[in-house]
Amino acid sequence: MRTKQTFSIRFWQQVARATNGEAGLYVRITVNGKRLDISLKRRVPLSLWDDKKKQAKGHSTKARQINEYLEEVRSRLFDIYKELKYRDKIITAQIIKAAFNNDDEKSKSLLDLIEYHSKKIENTLSKGTIKNFGVTESYLKKFLEKEKKTTDIYLKQLDYKFLVDFENYLANVWPIGHPRAMSQNTIMKHIQRSRKMVTLAYHLEWLERDPFARWKPKYEKTNREFLSETELENLENHNFNSERLDRVRDLFVFSCYTGISYVDIMALKPDNVMKGIDGGNWIVTKRQKTKSSVKVPLLGRAEEIIEKYSNHPMTAVTASLLPIITNEKLNAYLKEVTNHVGIKKNLTFHMARHTFATTITLSNGVPIETVSKLLGHTKIATTQIYARVLEHKVSSDMDNLKLKLKSKENSDKKRNYIT
Repeated sequence: MRTKQTFSIRFWQQVARATNGEAGLYVRITVNGKRLDISLKRRVPLSLWDDKKKQAKGHSTKARQINEYLEEVRSRLFDIYKELKYRDKIITAQIIKAAFNNDDEKSKSLLDLIEYHSKKIENTLSKGTIKNFGVTESYLKKFLEKEKKTTDIYLKQLDYKFLVDFENYLANVWPIGHPRAMSQNTIMKHIQRSRKMVTLAYHLEWLERDPFARWKPKYEKTNREFLSETELENLENHNFNSERLDRVRDLFVFSCYTGISYVDIMALKPDNVMKGIDGGNWIVTKRQKTKSSVKVPLLGRAEEIIEKYSNHPMTAVTASLLPIITNEKLNAYLKEVTNHVGIKKNLTFHMARHTFATTITLSNGVPIETVSKLLGHTKIATTQIYARVLEHKVSSDMDNLKLKLKSKENSDKKRNYIT
């Protein structure tokens, strides 16, 4: 059963704050006994205002203009009230004021969305992901300034062309400190993050439709670098004169045999090593990036590295499982490692994770579903990026097929001979 709504409008002049014989005009809206004042952002001479009739007095041009404006305000407020009532929406003085000031959900801007999204993810996503969103947001703001010649845009103005124009803008951006312009896949990442924010606005009902619904990403296929079995073996067996490079090699190899990322390795404590279902030692942790659980049985080489640093001065000070080093220094030192070992690839720490997925697990027949679980992926489609088939694995599989076919052929000959 509906309750009866009461709604009234009253204009008034704030005489208490009058200056130079003028005071600001306000409209007071009252809904069900709750009132709220809205500044009309107009000043009227005190001598021109009729406080009893709540309008400008006289028939001068200025008085007529003021009264016509007041009538427009009255009409607009009643229209807002009737629209809310017709749509069976909640009606409050605050909602009517927001709609009057174009501050309702349908008048949210792109910067409003960016601010809301930033607050939403600050405690739910990893620092790296938040940083990436921040970069995308900065490009959106620069795009508005340079290409759209504005500092903001209403969400209702977003359309397919906006996204296409943003994509073209990014294609011509040369990030500071980078050796080349932005790659196609990097552009797609920025577009993808922009779409996620706009999709959020759609779900919040700040938009009546998704303006980017028809847009399809265009990723370029890339070959993810990894170490071959021979390269990994050479790296493991190399004797470094430098303890610094020796530690860097150990951290990289540990990741090769566990698939654990840099940021998650740096967070490991001795308590993360637990007895698994098979009675052996496992690493049990959570991925900082996705918050998903990771449980990895420790292979022999990984256990040797843990043992090596169990009483090391560096781990004793930090109470960490392995030595702590910044990602920047780690990747810089890996360049030195490749020079010593003779690896011709551009070695980065993330390549260890690729090596685990490809050389250690998939090429040795570990099912992709298991590899996905070990890597802490939330979608198996992510793991399929690593599901390359190595030449020696193809050769091995074909050799097994030849043996089976040969065995079958011999059995058939023997059967025919007997009959």
